[in-house]
Amino acid sequence: LAYSTPCVEPHPFGGDSFFPRRRSLAWKLCPAVRSVLPVTMSLYQACSLVVFACLAADSAAFVPGGPRVSTTRPAVVRLQMGLFDGIKEAFNAEEGQAIDVDRETPFDRWMGISTKTANQNEQKKAAFVDSMDEVNYVKLELSKPMGIVFEENDPSTGGVFVASLADGGAAASEGSLMVGDQLVAVSGENVLGLVFDDALGKIVDSEGEKTGLIFFRGGVTNLYGNLGPADDWLSEFLAKRAVA
Repeated sequence: LAYSTPCVEPHPFGGDSFFPRRRSLAWKLCPAVRSVLPVTMSLYQACSLVVFACLAADSAAFVPGGPRVSTTRPAVVRLQMGLFDGIKEAFNAEEGQAIDVDRETPFDRWMGISTKTANQNEQKKAAFVDSMDEVNYVKLELSKPMGIVFEENDPSTGGVFVASLADGGAAASEGSLMVGDQLVAVSGENVLGLVFDDALGKIVDSEGEKTGLIFFRGGVTNLYGNLGPADDWLSEFLAKRAVA
């Protein structure tokens, strides 16, 4: 079905060039084929221009002698150590990991095991006073004026403590109180967390020749917050001491 012809015809993709062509019978019988080919080539040329423009834009983003500008989001690379994955986190999550200062190595510091942690833990243990142990509470009865200078704790906790004792006053003469004792109850009524005026108002409004006071000897950090006594325990304790 194919044959050669010496005649010339216009280039099927456009232009003024002429050239001999070997044509097939399908070429002569299917004008639609000849009409679609120029469109296909135009699309091909357009795609080529788009690709060229993208390559040119990427090349323009590189400035010689300067940093490369990138519009893409940098990938987050996470170091995987295989067998040792999570070991450091496991050690850091556990408090109390410590060694002697003469045995500390750089690897121990990387793992979070240090003598500083040991010192801090020892200090915490030494400073801890059980707020649910009756031994750590002081009960006394004083007449007014008591000779006690009270000071308010941080507003985040509230409450008051003994700042100083007046020489020759009732509290100093009784001898049970110490500077830093935290006021817990007045006449059997819980005053933990009260602001200065409300806590002192309980003492001022108390009746009788003497006023019963209960103090906690252990510091504000052991009386308030997570280390403080449970409400049920404190209520039972105050009721029992009030009867006694």
